[in-house]
Amino acid sequence: MKKSIALILVAFIAMPFFTQAQTVSKQDRIIGKWLTADKKGNIEIYKKGDKYYGKIVGGNDEGAEEFDVHNPDPAKRKQRLTGMNILKNFTFDDGEWKNGTVYDPDNGKTYSCVMELTNNNALEITGYIGITLFGRTEVWTRLVK
Repeated sequence: MKKSIALILVAFIAMPFFTQAQTVSKQDRIIGKWLTADKKGNIEIYKKGDKYYGKIVGGNDEGAEEFDVHNPDPAKRKQRLTGMNILKNFTFDDGEWKNGTVYDPDNGKTYSCVMELTNNNALEITGYIGITLFGRTEVWTRLVK
């Protein structure tokens, strides 16, 4: 009887530590390489501090522009797309990555953004102005685990 009570006490004491470890791994499940919905870009999502970012690491479209020609700042139009951060400042909250922005090199615009994993290999990215209801959602596919 004493062994059973001791075992139950140990389980209750250890439970918060296991829950915290699962939360950390859930936050970082987004980290990795992703193929954009149009299958033209490879984006690597990484963590810096407590925020998440994504940079262009390659492309699958041979005719794609190599430079940020649509950037509203003329001084940045000769900047290479490869290596450019297009996802910035996301924080994890309640199963979503929020409060970040996404830059669209096809039109040179930056949008508020929220991201959510629908499964381990599918990432919904919603870029919007104002509220998500008026945004556009696309699904990116994981390239490498």
